[in-house]
Amino acid sequence: MKVEILKENLKAGLNIVEKIVGKNPSLPILDNVLIDTEDSFLSLSSTDLETAIKLWILTKIVKKGKVVVPAKFFSNFVSLLPNEKIVLEEKNQGIYVECGSFKNQIQGFNPEEFPLIPEFNNLEFIEVDNRKFCQGLSQIVDIAAPSQSRPEISGIYFIFSKNLIKIVATDSFRLAEKNIMIEGDLRDFSKKEISFILPQKPARELINILGEKEGKVKIYFSASQIMFEFPMKDTPRPQVQVISRLIEGEYPNYEEIIPKKFKTHVIVKRDEFLNQIKAAALFSGKINEIKIKVNPQNKELEIFAQDQGLGESKSSVPAKIEGEEMEVSFNYKFLSDGLINIKSSEVIFDLSKEEGPCILKPVGDASYIYVVMPIKSTQA
Repeated sequence: MKVEILKENLKAGLNIVEKIVGKNPSLPILDNVLIDTEDSFLSLSSTDLETAIKLWILTKIVKKGKVVVPAKFFSNFVSLLPNEKIVLEEKNQGIYVECGSFKNQIQGFNPEEFPLIPEFNNLEFIEVDNRKFCQGLSQIVDIAAPSQSRPEISGIYFIFSKNLIKIVATDSFRLAEKNIMIEGDLRDFSKKEISFILPQKPARELINILGEKEGKVKIYFSASQIMFEFPMKDTPRPQVQVISRLIEGEYPNYEEIIPKKFKTHVIVKRDEFLNQIKAAALFSGKINEIKIKVNPQNKELEIFAQDQGLGESKSSVPAKIEGEEMEVSFNYKFLSDGLINIKSSEVIFDLSKEEGPCILKPVGDASYIYVVMPIKSTQA
């Protein structure tokens, strides 16, 4: 293999594929990046066996071939090179790098030992607006949490129907659902829906890699894996692929825990509510507890927290309130996470009962709903 490539293009590609590479003492080959040539493109691939990333860079191919080298070491080295043309040449299962006055040999590994990256040839796929999809996913992705006893809730649940994508996540203490409406039919869903559970890590990488790209992302399905592919302009070759295994198991019937009736309905300014929760959080103690009292008579939410070693915090925020007076204790982090993912200036805060699930959602936007469970108060 011998190629000529601009430093900025190579470094940008390495920045992407190295994201999933980490120290793996039992399988050191996973610490590497596979550099290959395909037609007029240099391809870079990495995998941790759960997630794989592959991207293509249009470049000058002098001689075809492939090489495997340590990903983070190679990326760090390339970042130190001058902004000039780089010549990469495979020599004895290593790579010779020449750029300006730099002439370096980096030892590599046998490319045949690198894990195979799954291919999705001739499989069904759908196309969706990439920005809309990634923005919706970003409102959900941090809600899931690792669970060995219930691995299905460790991931992000997707449901694709005729012109709607539902994205759901829960850690059993809170739950978020985002509905993304699609212009036109995704495909013929007259007979079935497509659903799957994507692990949290590749979901985050998907946002990091594709989040700001304009265009449509292709989503390919198989029984146990999924691939997100973003196209390259003016060529049938894709720009980047993110491939992941899926989590096996049945996602819980989450709709059952979303309350349908409420005792108290509140509309409050998001930023003011969030800031006061953050202030009270400083006094919330080891279990992160804050109390919120809904006062319909004074038309305000009273926010209280107390820590024996630090003191106490009391504040209030004006609100539009319908229904009963109520006092509920929350983990402040769960409340603030929901408010951060809401982008409207005002939020709806619906409470069912003192120890029942509550809902946060944007005013004027029915596409997002955040359900949070109260905690049993430990304060007098």
